[in-house]
Amino acid sequence: MAWYLVLLLLLGIFVIIMMTGLPIAFSFLVISIVGSVLFFGGEPGLRQITLNIYSSLSSFLLMPLPLFILMGEVMFQSGLAPKMIETLDKWMGKLPGRLGILAVGAGVLFSMLTGASMGSIAMLGSTLVPEMEKRGYKKPMSLGPILGSSGLAVMIPPSTMAVFVGAVAQASVGSLLVAIIIPGLMMALFYGLYIIIRCILQPSVAPPYEVAKTSLSERLSDTVKYVLPISIIVFLVVGVILIGIATPSEAAATGTLGMILLSAAYGRLSWKIMKKAVTDTVKITGMMFLIIASATTYGQILGASGATRGLTEFVIGLSVPPIVVIIGMMAVLLLFGMFMSPSAMVLISVPVFLPIIQTLGFNRVWFAVLVMLCTEIATTSPPFGSSLYIMKAVAPSDTTMGDVFKAAWPFIYCDLLVLVLLIAFPAISLWLPSLMK
Repeated sequence: MAWYLVLLLLLGIFVIIMMTGLPIAFSFLVISIVGSVLFFGGEPGLRQITLNIYSSLSSFLLMPLPLFILMGEVMFQSGLAPKMIETLDKWMGKLPGRLGILAVGAGVLFSMLTGASMGSIAMLGSTLVPEMEKRGYKKPMSLGPILGSSGLAVMIPPSTMAVFVGAVAQASVGSLLVAIIIPGLMMALFYGLYIIIRCILQPSVAPPYEVAKTSLSERLSDTVKYVLPISIIVFLVVGVILIGIATPSEAAATGTLGMILLSAAYGRLSWKIMKKAVTDTVKITGMMFLIIASATTYGQILGASGATRGLTEFVIGLSVPPIVVIIGMMAVLLLFGMFMSPSAMVLISVPVFLPIIQTLGFNRVWFAVLVMLCTEIATTSPPFGSSLYIMKAVAPSDTTMGDVFKAAWPFIYCDLLVLVLLIAFPAISLWLPSLMK
């Protein structure tokens, strides 16, 4: 069978299975079983699946994943966030669109502590949006900053998506966690600049209001009490990797331990909270591990069927510069992101793209950063971005899906600008990893 027919067959089966409503993890498991039987033979194919599951899940690279998830669960279950938001709010002063800037700052803060975006939207959407609307903020400026900043959890360590993409793309997880720092901060900077510029040019979207004055000593005291400890957690996760004294797995362990101790120090840790955090961690980790195991088999099926080799030869044979190939890949990912979840788009595309990246000689870490940014954009891309529907669920009752879609677009444009800069200047993401000892 021709390679392109094999590729269409596998993708077609997956789409049909997904349309039945079966979860992604089980959809990939089904297609892996079908593909193994077709291309490896009946019993040998099933044995191969077993070996693939064992080899993919016994990888030391996956060790940080459950620890990062547990770290985020402890943070959210212990309820540390409100005090941090209040402290940031006291430093905003009379900036144009100050509550929008606060949402971006809080998004960066939560990203450094959780590694996942869904909880960030739920928390900020339920706490900040009502306050924004009470102050006269229009929908684009009350919903948009939260939608944009929540996605920063993908691009700021500790990022569970970094471990996931690193495993699928066979890239160094430690280097990837460090590589996303500058792009993630660039995104936050662009969000902030957009909010300020738009509020200056169009004050009606975020009317100014009187702000209660707080003394410098009070702000400094609250910062030391509620924000400064976060820098310790960030160092325990990122700093120890950057200076070369810990592996990603060890950094995930130190960060999780630091978060548990911090929650206990604030008197917000209990057995009930820990039980809930551990239970949710096991559920999420189990599903992600099943997805990764199925993805490994999926990649091997593509290789055994000849689809990977045929596609690679076809792309290499095109008379276009290699950078055009990268742009085409990103366009495919962005298109997938409009209709699929981030994990699905990664699992479908990366095993297909990876041999081409290797043949063209591109850096895997750089490629993985681009993929991660596309997954971040996918979460807020109409019509099926998951963040859009979470925002709709927690927003005031008069909010329509049209309001949510319109609010997301300016922040998607900011993300696309960062994506263009990363493609044009790979050093933006590769400079920090080059400093690792």
